[in-house]
Amino acid sequence: MKNPTYNAKGEKKGEINLPENVFGVSWNGDLVHQVLRAIRANTRAGTADTKGRAEVRGGGKKPWKQKGTGRARHGSSRSPIWKGGGVTHGPLAEKNYKQKVNKKMASKALATALSAKMKDGQVLFTETLGFGKAPKTQDAAAIVQAFAKINGFEKLAKARTPKAMVVIPAVDKVFSQSFRNIPQVSLSLAKDLNTFDVLNHQYVIFVDADASVATLEKRCTVSKK
Repeated sequence: MKNPTYNAKGEKKGEINLPENVFGVSWNGDLVHQVLRAIRANTRAGTADTKGRAEVRGGGKKPWKQKGTGRARHGSSRSPIWKGGGVTHGPLAEKNYKQKVNKKMASKALATALSAKMKDGQVLFTETLGFGKAPKTQDAAAIVQAFAKINGFEKLAKARTPKAMVVIPAVDKVFSQSFRNIPQVSLSLAKDLNTFDVLNHQYVIFVDADASVATLEKRCTVSKK
């Protein structure tokens, strides 16, 4: 598979050979759904917690005597039916939402998502985008606007929420600082990219395409089926 690469001005400058096992995988909705559910479940903090009647403070004394008052019988003012009482069937912090996904499933789902984006023409490959020694948000904004002129990427121009996931091959502090205040994009390292990142953004942009794709190819070691 061959695809054009672009420079910072949005101009075609060359071609890149794309691995079939990353960008040519057929759609598998069941697998993608399973992996997405696991990713979202694993991001849950699980810190929601309520106290039962045995945990709330007070309520040790019987509110009134058992008989003779004309009122209903009660043994504690911390019963769940009382104001200030314990909570019945509330969330507990001890609950674990974690779901296990093996590496083969995760890599196959990622390749499936990337292949779907590729088929829809929503993946862009660029050359190295250098910013020198100092971060420049103005230059980063100009690059995004240049990419918005490429056919199929027009929605990048005026977006106010992240429309594109920008994937870089390695940690680059200057690059990250240049793009962090650009509302149209989010950033991810190629080694950290996952299925949720891909499907949660309309576009995927691979910076320094050769290095980024090489990292993904090592991760997505599944054959086309």
